[in-house]
Amino acid sequence: MTAPHVSFVPPADPLLSPLTGWTRAHWEALADRLLDGILPYATPGFAQYRLPGPPSHSGAWSDGLEGFARSFLLAAFRIAGSEGRVGPELIERYAAGLAAGTDPHHPEHWPPIADRAQPMVEAASVALALHESRPWLWDRLDDGVRGRVVEWLGHFVGAIANDSNWRLFQVITEEFLASVGAPHSREEIDSGLARLDDWYRGGGWYTDGDGKKFDYYNGWALHLYPVLWSRIAGPRADPDTVARHRARLREFLGVHQHFFGSDGAPVHHGRSLTYRFAATAPLWAGALADATPLPPGRTRRLASGALKHFTERGVPDEHGLLTLGWYRPFPGVLQRYSGPASPYWASKAFLGLLLPTDHPVWTAPEEPAPVDTTDSLLALPAPGWLIHSTTSDGIVRLVNHGTDRLPPPPATDTDSPHYSKLAYSTATAPETPLGPDNHLALLAPDGTPSPRGRIHPLGCEGRTAASWHEAYGHRVETVSVVHGPWEIRVHRIDPAADSPVREGGWALADDTAPPVAESGPGWALTRRADGLTSAVVGLYGWGEGAGTVVAAEDTNAYGRYSATPVLEGTGPLLVTLVMLGTGPHTGASARVDAEGGVEVRFPDGVRERVGA
Repeated sequence: MTAPHVSFVPPADPLLSPLTGWTRAHWEALADRLLDGILPYATPGFAQYRLPGPPSHSGAWSDGLEGFARSFLLAAFRIAGSEGRVGPELIERYAAGLAAGTDPHHPEHWPPIADRAQPMVEAASVALALHESRPWLWDRLDDGVRGRVVEWLGHFVGAIANDSNWRLFQVITEEFLASVGAPHSREEIDSGLARLDDWYRGGGWYTDGDGKKFDYYNGWALHLYPVLWSRIAGPRADPDTVARHRARLREFLGVHQHFFGSDGAPVHHGRSLTYRFAATAPLWAGALADATPLPPGRTRRLASGALKHFTERGVPDEHGLLTLGWYRPFPGVLQRYSGPASPYWASKAFLGLLLPTDHPVWTAPEEPAPVDTTDSLLALPAPGWLIHSTTSDGIVRLVNHGTDRLPPPPATDTDSPHYSKLAYSTATAPETPLGPDNHLALLAPDGTPSPRGRIHPLGCEGRTAASWHEAYGHRVETVSVVHGPWEIRVHRIDPAADSPVREGGWALADDTAPPVAESGPGWALTRRADGLTSAVVGLYGWGEGAGTVVAAEDTNAYGRYSATPVLEGTGPLLVTLVMLGTGPHTGASARVDAEGGVEVRFPDGVRERVGA
């Protein structure tokens, strides 16, 4: 698949990169394309980039700063990675923007850094960019501009950040201030780093603040910023703290490499998905900090695979812009804080340009990703996930029994399509707003489905994960058992519900035509033109009621037309086969034994028992 506007991409190199064809030259070409694409939207003094699209909740003034800061990060990686051998106009325009943005009397001046305000986020990107491009930019600014930059960044000292990854924005900004001899608070830096220890849950996983908040922020923020902080801090950094961060990152990358499909797509889960290939940032951070278990050729294969995946699907668009969406513009992946320049946190993906051209990640031949070579299964107890992938279709699937992104009780239990589903994958996206896909719901008399709400983990080990949630006063306990492209779900509803119960499989989407729908007694499926199939089969408790397929339009990030196979029935014990792939969906079975356990058989004959 090749978008018509990717002519800027250099020819593939099948010898160095036999899997993706992409090299450092491709990364540099795309960085240049992105930096050129935003130029028409710069204000006259280059202090803001007012990109097209609806404003965020912070407003256009803040969004303009966001355009500067996030693109400055990309420019800094490009400048430093080439040791300043870029067109002088690139350096000059960001120098001009710094001068104008920090001048309170200039019409393009930046909004101030204030408690819990968006400029905190952007200040960290400005500080990082200034550090990494220091010899070519900061060191050449006149004293007046440097003084105003320090004054603007200095408002972070003593300010209150959100108690989440935002604490690290304060760490980064104040460490840069320390590096230039400006006022800062070592206590605030140390306190922000200490919060990481509070949020660490083992296995390389941090929660993004209190609660069960596991997603890509673990990689593109909570692991990334400690690496970048240590680069700024240098000898000021405590060696034990740096070693602890590196050990955790190394452990995380051993898992993170399993989150990319053979086509390069990341698992579509969590918030801020419009950052897209920023999911590759921790891969480069591991190489940069000598904190990765991955061979250098595999690091590049994973990162280049993700970048190529989006580039071939229209990202950036024909104008060289990153739009608010996934492939095409799509509001369903956005949050209130998403503004027109928000997608440019994708700049973090270009961190690898800081590695020299002769580094092994750029010179070693590509090596296969895990999904390229063997079916895999990982149990991740910290986030409560099962990750299972299949080489036959190159798909990675995430079964979710642990993260709901809800703050601790007594906060209100609300569902998000990107956290509350039972499963996510590299080949599908959840229906947004909430749809029936990958969800078990009790249906109220008016047909309103019960939410999943707060997820209460019960365990995650081997090929099994379990949790319970409350649905209209009933406890719904679900056990998932995975094997190959299949998942068998065992649901126990206590007390038994008189209302109908509905379960959905994976939502398939396509831009060209609606997926084919088929259904019959106790089963339903939908199939795309390329053969990818989503099926649900009732194995126990569903009766002979016919399955159905729910079709929708403009509700899925993967395509205009979407369809979800669903079952409806009643009963205190329900067992369902859910399949996403190109394999068979028939031949599975379930039997309840004398102890109340469930003996399940997958379509290929593999058997498992789920206890009572």
